[in-house]
Amino acid sequence: MQFRTLIPIPQNNHQIDYNSTIVSLGSCFAVNMAEKLDYFKFQNSCNPFGILFHPFAIEKLITFAVSAKRFTENDIFFHNERWHCYAVHSDLSNSSKEDLIASLNKKIESTQLQLKQASHVIITYGTAWVYRNIESDAIVANCHKVPQKQFKKELLSVDEIQVSIVNTLKLIHSVNRNCNIIFTVSPVRHIKDGFVENQWSKSNLIAALHQIINCQLSIANYFPSYEIMMDELRDYRFYGEDMLHPNQVAIDYIWKRFKETTISETAFSTMDAVETVQKSLQHRAFNPDSESHKKFEANLKLKITKLLGEYSFMKF
Repeated sequence: MQFRTLIPIPQNNHQIDYNSTIVSLGSCFAVNMAEKLDYFKFQNSCNPFGILFHPFAIEKLITFAVSAKRFTENDIFFHNERWHCYAVHSDLSNSSKEDLIASLNKKIESTQLQLKQASHVIITYGTAWVYRNIESDAIVANCHKVPQKQFKKELLSVDEIQVSIVNTLKLIHSVNRNCNIIFTVSPVRHIKDGFVENQWSKSNLIAALHQIINCQLSIANYFPSYEIMMDELRDYRFYGEDMLHPNQVAIDYIWKRFKETTISETAFSTMDAVETVQKSLQHRAFNPDSESHKKFEANLKLKITKLLGEYSFMKF
């Protein structure tokens, strides 16, 4: 008997293998999936400007990278003894104005190069709720704990999200016409917005994505992270302590479904070999000087050498 609803997920027409170069952008769930790609030693970079939750923030980042924007003092501000930029996450904030500007400009250069070289870009949208700075009338990626009275909260409409998605696709393909895009919606529930408001937000994202992807199947695919969490993992035992974020069991399961549908079977044997090495590296010997442990280390070095011989980009 089948005690849960399994979501049918079509095979991605442009699957990921160890020759792929991947750029992951978006919410904290994008980080969860990127950590899996990193664990299995795929060529992956994730969120150069930190976690970005909504479509406008991701579109702006890609616009900056494609246009090779140069950040200046006009793009940053001082608050709570640190310098910040409304276009990026607080992780990049700095006590030094000069260091922040230099860091942002360096990341623009590296992100442009990554987009030009990427075979796949994975974009994870988290919410359609955005905050508009009243003074500048600009939608921000992060409020940096600036008082809420300085912002207006808005919900992006389906039409606004569609326009942003189309712009994002055009920007990426303006520098890399062969890049494949994988969209997904984060399964993390943004309950601070409200229960009904969270569903409204996710619905707008999903509706906009499917209207675009149905017309762009040759270059864009949808992976149902949110739907897997809501239907296949319909139980609070798959959530973390906050009952909002997927726990490790859920992340592992969604990754399994991603692997089945989006990663080429030709990569599976290498993934197994990488995982064997990763687990061996976590091993702690009771007696490091024993003959058995020396043989274990020698065997591990041989396995790593073999992998590096085939894939020089891997680092252990």
